[in-house]
Amino acid sequence: MISRLAGGAASARAADAAATPTPPLPPSGPRAKTQEPKSGGDLGFERTLFQAADKLRNNLDAAEYKHVVLGLIFLKYISDAFDELHAKLAAEVDQGADPEDPDEYRAERVFWVPKEARWTTLQANAKQATIGQLIDDAMVAIERDNPSLKGVLPKNYGRPQLDKQRLGELVDLIGTIALGSKADQSKDILGRVYEYFLGEFALAEGKKGGQFYTPGSVVRLLVEMLAPYKGRVYDPACGSGGMFVSSERFIQEHGGRVGDISVFGQESNPTTWRLAKMNLAIRGIEANLGPENADTFHRDLHPDLRADYVIANPPFNDSDWGGDRLREDPRWKYGIPPARNANFAWVQHFVHHLAPSGQAGFVLANGSMSSNQSGEGEIRKSIVEADLVDCMVALPGQLFYSTQIPACLWFLARDKRDKRFRDRRGEILFIDARKLGRMIDRVQRELTDEDVARIAATYHAWRGDKGAGTYEDVAGFCKSDTLDEVRAHQHVLTPGRYVGAEDVEDDDEPFEVKFPRLVKKLEEQFAESDRLGAVVRASLAGLTDG
Repeated sequence: MISRLAGGAASARAADAAATPTPPLPPSGPRAKTQEPKSGGDLGFERTLFQAADKLRNNLDAAEYKHVVLGLIFLKYISDAFDELHAKLAAEVDQGADPEDPDEYRAERVFWVPKEARWTTLQANAKQATIGQLIDDAMVAIERDNPSLKGVLPKNYGRPQLDKQRLGELVDLIGTIALGSKADQSKDILGRVYEYFLGEFALAEGKKGGQFYTPGSVVRLLVEMLAPYKGRVYDPACGSGGMFVSSERFIQEHGGRVGDISVFGQESNPTTWRLAKMNLAIRGIEANLGPENADTFHRDLHPDLRADYVIANPPFNDSDWGGDRLREDPRWKYGIPPARNANFAWVQHFVHHLAPSGQAGFVLANGSMSSNQSGEGEIRKSIVEADLVDCMVALPGQLFYSTQIPACLWFLARDKRDKRFRDRRGEILFIDARKLGRMIDRVQRELTDEDVARIAATYHAWRGDKGAGTYEDVAGFCKSDTLDEVRAHQHVLTPGRYVGAEDVEDDDEPFEVKFPRLVKKLEEQFAESDRLGAVVRASLAGLTDG
């Protein structure tokens, strides 16, 4: 396995090509070549590396081990990026370059890594009993010399509970990741490793882990539908930062410039906030996540932000959000959300932070589409009557690690006359995607690339994206309806109420032929049932007699 992982840049790129399916592009952009999707996500060297690392876990649970591994991956990334620039500067000493000047690195937006924190130093001491303390000292030194990382990196590798022999083996293992010679290659490969490990840890931790990680297929669908090419992107419940990573990937794959978007986020959990900071730094994404973790409802770190895109997966049906202390909050323009459920507090927070032509796409529990409890129906009615709802998508079950509660996607538009698309005032698109997706194991489902492409293309065609083609209603899948029709359904937004039943092809068999045939088949099945029942009864009698 080590020789496979250490096989150099060429083998890493080969693994990259084999392991990473290209997300589908919307109809309006140039299409890239797609690959056959792999069940369960990337199944290249990331999986091999995770399995090897997991064997070193010993008596640590996944929640603890997650920070051990991800902290080391981050340290490997910044050290590799540093080493590349260090070598370049060393070759230019005669031109005045200084490979030991921190300002040389800051000028290139590369983290300065002091000597004691460089990966070569740590790996040389991987077999020493002091390796845990050396890593802690390295993390402290990096935070000291890079203020943007202050309070972000894990610093508990020296604790007695962490087996130092296994820690050293983990250092050696991560040191074998083949990165190639270019910083963008290291960013891509280590970023993929980081993202893959996040997903695997979320799966291992179950409900707890799912709180910081939104499954990749759901993130891709949100991003593909919103298509955030340019402007301010905001996620007030950003978890580990997956929405931002996917937005960057979307822009790159569609020929845009990552610098065309500005990223703003917030996360209340301190350890998850640190995961997000590392996840974005490892990809070179500049993001304003606030100076520390903070509760979005009670301490909004971006009070004046008006975002072009809001994209989020907030906690479902949160009953402990402190709503009783926010009854007079100015964000509740469409009604005071119930103190025991934060769903419509989140919706109104999103709307509050939208620019005049902004759009929002987010995940909520299915109950948000139809609930009338505690005034939720009136809030939903007000939002619908304000003509903010652009599209509703019913998702299949078993997509999320953290909950089995059925979920849906909401898409809001501040201005349906936005000149980028057609005038959609008084219309809502309903998409029922509950039959899509595939099981990747006994309990987990994912949307395939084809599913994502189909849903996104339907939305783009309906709203009038350039080059997206012509929209048509498809019975059982999608339906464009008017506000009058929604009013007739008491402002319930469940897609199944609108899309109708899927068309079933007629086999042209005459009724007078089909009916006797089906009756005969049913009688045969009854007879077989009787026969099997007799066999079972005889077997039971034999056991009783014995």
